[in-house]
Amino acid sequence: MGGCPLILPRWSDPDGPTSSAWARPLPGCLHPRTYSPASSESSRILAPPTRPVRLSYKLLDGDAVRPALVLLHGLFGSKTNLNSVAKTLAQQTGRRVLTVDARNHGDSFYSPDMSYEAMSQDLQDFLPQLGLVPCVLIGHSMGGKTAMLLALQRAELVERLIVEDISPVDSKFGLEYLTYIAAMRAVDIPDKVPHSHARKLADEQLSHVVQFQPPP
Repeated sequence: MGGCPLILPRWSDPDGPTSSAWARPLPGCLHPRTYSPASSESSRILAPPTRPVRLSYKLLDGDAVRPALVLLHGLFGSKTNLNSVAKTLAQQTGRRVLTVDARNHGDSFYSPDMSYEAMSQDLQDFLPQLGLVPCVLIGHSMGGKTAMLLALQRAELVERLIVEDISPVDSKFGLEYLTYIAAMRAVDIPDKVPHSHARKLADEQLSHVVQFQPPP
């Protein structure tokens, strides 16, 4: 596609990745923003397979006495998908709210290791650096599995666990996911178009695959 290509995984679990390799992003598509305190570098790179990667995040300020809320996105998402939810939670609870890009997503660093163990380790290193432990960990889909694993491995880092749209059981691969991936790979958006127009183009090109279903 024109502009930044979609970075899509190969995996055996429709609800999330294994340690299979991911496609490497093109250099022209690296737009780093905010990374963990451990990094002052300004370019996104491929990290060694077994090491934590630098994570891009957004932290909304709030009461530092009560546990912060940490939101983890799903497989095809990023922290920006949770902006409105994060703002609402911050306003209604008065707490600090963190949204963070998982490795190989959004503006976080890329790595050939895309296992749940790796994503959990990223957070085990990252959250204490921000002074956000113990926290209320809220995970959606892939983020929910990461949250469950983190709670099992490091229970002292998690004050409460909220898991959405996922369960701790194995699930069978759905062929519809292959259709979604193929359709996303085929999306063609020219360079330097406004975000609103790019979104409209993507919606139009994906409409034959993704059908809108209003809530019941």
